[in-house]
Amino acid sequence: QTNQELSQHRALKTREKQQNNRVRHKTTVQYATRPDLPRLAYRKLKGKGPGVVFLPGYASNMGGLKAEALEEFCRSLGHSYLRFDYTGCGASEGQMDVLYVLDELVDGPQILVGSSMGGWLMLLAALARPEKIAALVGIATAADHFVTAFNSLPIETKKEIEEKGSWSFPTRHNEEGSYTMSLDFLKEAENHCVLQSPIPRDGDVPWHVSMQVAERVLSKDVDVILRKHAQHRMSEKDDIKLMVYTIDDLIDKLTTLV
Repeated sequence: QTNQELSQHRALKTREKQQNNRVRHKTTVQYATRPDLPRLAYRKLKGKGPGVVFLPGYASNMGGLKAEALEEFCRSLGHSYLRFDYTGCGASEGQMDVLYVLDELVDGPQILVGSSMGGWLMLLAALARPEKIAALVGIATAADHFVTAFNSLPIETKKEIEEKGSWSFPTRHNEEGSYTMSLDFLKEAENHCVLQSPIPRDGDVPWHVSMQVAERVLSKDVDVILRKHAQHRMSEKDDIKLMVYTIDDLIDKLTTLV
């Protein structure tokens, strides 16, 4: 074998070892049992604070690329990390409950990382539990998205949805090519809007929403990072690198302040 072939072989073995280590060290699924409420599935990594909590997007779960990458990152720093399935999604049952995670499953202030709809829930959680929040990182934050998108539909279409009891709309993010949302979900969402003025939207959430969110956050310590060619889910390798580097800087800043 040539030196180049030997180097390639060693590199391959190193990658395989790293992959095996990731599988071996992967956190196990746990279930929180709550009186009169459905079970909630989560994976928890113990470590120092501030901890990180990942909130996935609509129809997503804790097994996504961003959620997995954040666990590896937090493990490398020794920080605690929790990712979970909204009840009604993934391995959980029933209705969504982010506040339960903050109240019962983590200790001390947390860095909330919310993707798409998770960013909307992240903002609502911060309003409800400010003492539990160390910082917020929104990834294509879909604040008020479903409500505004539904309200922008023609009257005839809205009537059809109300009669049917559900709304199906196109998406590029699953094999079926569409998501279906219940009318009950939409009506409940109307009670939890965080932005006041109507915002133009296309199929996904445009970058203007991030600017709207930044304008409404009272803190002066707010950064908006725009990636011109990134897709809504921000799941490409370079997107995940940006997310990890951003949280790395944030943790460094928070621990330095302490």
